Amino acid sequence: MTPERTAKFERVVRARQLNLCVILENVHDPHNLGAVIRSCDAVGINEVYILYTDPNLKPEDLSVKKTTSTGARKWVDVYLFEDAKECFAAVKKKYDKIYSTHLSTDAVSLYELDLSESIALMFGNERDGLTEEALSYSDGNFIIPMKGMVGSLNISVACAVTLYETLRQRDLKGNYDENPVSNKEQREGLMTEFLERHEKRYTGKRFVNEDGGQ
Repeated sequence: MTPERTAKFERVVRARQLNLCVILENVHDPHNLGAVIRSCDAVGINEVYILYTDPNLKPEDLSVKKTTSTGARKWVDVYLFEDAKECFAAVKKKYDKIYSTHLSTDAVSLYELDLSESIALMFGNERDGLTEEALSYSDGNFIIPMKGMVGSLNISVACAVTLYETLRQRDLKGNYDENPVSNKEQREGLMTEFLERHEKRYTGKRFVNEDGGQ
């Protein structure tokens, strides 16, 4: 591994926001999944929870590993669930609050939320949104302000908009500099994982990274 790539790993690990994740419910399009995973990696998210409560969807039917995440998939942990109770029990062990994108009487603007907290951001599919079961685990609903004729955004776009507002707020608080949401032990463990993943992808001839470089 080159010194430049080692330095990049160190920068990425230092910026990882270990108190932030994304939950997707019944999002089945591989391109949307890939785009969300790529956005998550870009803002420093280390894990994504994918829940399928629709009986017509099963995790084995979906090519999560073949999404258009342009290499980000191998740097973001993806957990698949079919049982909502099990999924949200896992999330709530690690994150204090769950905020969901849902149009309701108590929904607030995305820009009114404090996104620097320990949170999970939950999105449903474009057609049906989030199920009542998933919403029962939510601590609050938010909407992305819309000024045009169209009333909603593509799921991957909605997620990206939300995540970059999250990045903006966290960046203002210095979360990507000293990073108060992770400690030395966590960063060392993550660095070890990244190095191991790098070695597994190495062919012995050349390594093509997620940016297309070698």
